[in-house]
Amino acid sequence: MAIENSGKGLQLHSLIKSSGELELSLVEVDVPEPGPDEVVIRVEASPINPSDLGLLLGPADLGAARAGGTKDRPVVTAPVPERFMRAVAARLDQSMPVGNEGAGVVIKAGSDAQHLMGKTVAALGGSMYAQYRLAKVAECLVLPEGTTPAEGASAFVNPLTALAMVETMRMEGHKALVHTAAASNLGQMLNKICLNEGVDLVNIVRRPEQAELLRGLGAKYIVDQSSPTFMSDLVEAVAETGATLAFDAIGGGRLAGQILTAMEQAANRNASSYSRYGSNTYKQVYIYGGLDTGPTELNRAFGFAWGVGGFLLTPFLGKIGPQRAQELRQKVADEIKTTFASHYTAEISLAEALNLDTIAAYNKKTTGEKYLINPNKGL
Repeated sequence: MAIENSGKGLQLHSLIKSSGELELSLVEVDVPEPGPDEVVIRVEASPINPSDLGLLLGPADLGAARAGGTKDRPVVTAPVPERFMRAVAARLDQSMPVGNEGAGVVIKAGSDAQHLMGKTVAALGGSMYAQYRLAKVAECLVLPEGTTPAEGASAFVNPLTALAMVETMRMEGHKALVHTAAASNLGQMLNKICLNEGVDLVNIVRRPEQAELLRGLGAKYIVDQSSPTFMSDLVEAVAETGATLAFDAIGGGRLAGQILTAMEQAANRNASSYSRYGSNTYKQVYIYGGLDTGPTELNRAFGFAWGVGGFLLTPFLGKIGPQRAQELRQKVADEIKTTFASHYTAEISLAEALNLDTIAAYNKKTTGEKYLINPNKGL
């Protein structure tokens, strides 16, 4: 569907009805003319990040999902269990566009944005699972010459989060990091950043093949959760690096508590005397993901000098201010094909994104597997 001919485009929407049903559909929307500081982007690549799935799928029971509609305009419905309805009360009966970030080519530009006409840009700001996206100039990142939309699609969420982790480490006075689900696209970026900047990083993975992947990328400290010696290996890595800060993508389960315990045991190795309150070394775990949506379990075997909190990119960028945030954005653009390169399992169309088998695949949130939506695929 060409905007030049119709002024309309398709956009993927997620709706949770007050009747307790999720509905995913492709909605035809008007694309307005850009204002002076706005552009229209023909979106050609937008990743499905874990952070997108919360809005896209909500707490629906996908095991009971049903396919309907037509081949070109599929509709997926799934029940939302009653116990989760209160948690989504604020979005009930609102058809919401999805997609945090993406990239494409500027096909229309306002009077103050003519310098972006024809440029390949990445954008952040939501509603990116769409054939066309109206965006402010400030929301756009011009990609280096020769960069494809697919190469620049993930220029914001993962790269800036990885950079934010290292920035946070320095701002809060830590000297090394622990990271979970470390073989992910984000984890690979963080590993490259730390190697380039001389920061010790303890990479926690869930399978031996993930450890092998990171080893091939030069990672020095790798701990495998599936190993029977996981805890002792973790303590050794933390002791050697002096890591007292961790970023956890898992969220639920015992891992955050295990990391704090390992930090406490490492700190106590050099203790000159016993304290029933534990070491004075402050230990911090930030949870920034929810690969495990169950409760976070803390066994409190790590004294009293500790903290567990949530971490989100947007508040962090506000905290460091526009100048530093722009410096980080530019670093991503400069290294989009190296440090911040992303890899994808498959490129799918908007209609394919609503295929039940495809939904089941990308909703697994498997480390190392990432799907890319091309809203204009096949058109």
